[in-house]
Amino acid sequence: MHRFFIQPEQIQGHRVTLSGAIVHQICNVLRLRPGDHILVLDNSGWEWQVELTEVSRNRVEGHTLGKSLARGEPRTKITLYQGVLKGNRFEFALQKGTELGIVEFVPVVSSRCVIADVDAVSKKLARWRRIVLEAAEQAHRGLLPVIQPAMLFAAACERAGLSGGLSILPWEEAEASLKSLLREGDETAPSRPFSINLFIGPEGGFTAEEVNLAQRYKIHPVTLGPRILRAETAGLVAATAILYELGDLELSP
Repeated sequence: MHRFFIQPEQIQGHRVTLSGAIVHQICNVLRLRPGDHILVLDNSGWEWQVELTEVSRNRVEGHTLGKSLARGEPRTKITLYQGVLKGNRFEFALQKGTELGIVEFVPVVSSRCVIADVDAVSKKLARWRRIVLEAAEQAHRGLLPVIQPAMLFAAACERAGLSGGLSILPWEEAEASLKSLLREGDETAPSRPFSINLFIGPEGGFTAEEVNLAQRYKIHPVTLGPRILRAETAGLVAATAILYELGDLELSP
């Protein structure tokens, strides 16, 4: 069944009114007709089954048949602090990270980023949010991941430190095990945490100076194994390992 994120005010009682790009998709792309069913989500975690009653070029209407909690949201809340990447690699990380279950993305400008202008990065937010929206609908998410404005690395470390949870920074020179940190924690980190801040560097990774700065904010360097991963791949590998270890890749009852 086709899924669409809509604004909460588009649901009034049992009546649902759709407009804009969704109308074009329903009418001209999917060629749905009155009597067909869709799912709509208002970004609250609930999804409504809707039977279409009117389909025209300018408006689509329907009535709700029932609602249920969306099952696509993980218990573990991962915020991905991703170093800004060149070309469409950052968009790839956004799309696949949304499919995996990442709940928040923070574009980070660090020393080795090709794009070093925070304002230039922020101009891409509208496009990035469209990518996340489409990926969330496809992946049966119940909530749209948030994309924060871009920030410098030091500010990102401070934000993670204030937000709580466990902060992790995969680094090729680290010796600590991701698995051990998740299972056992240490004197500054909880075991089996509920929320995780995951730092991934740009092409070329983080500098040793940046890693030292991160550690002052209790961000833990960890290894992802002997292979060197591309910048757009490392976050997905780490997020998958975290969700698997914490039981978030199992079917919920």
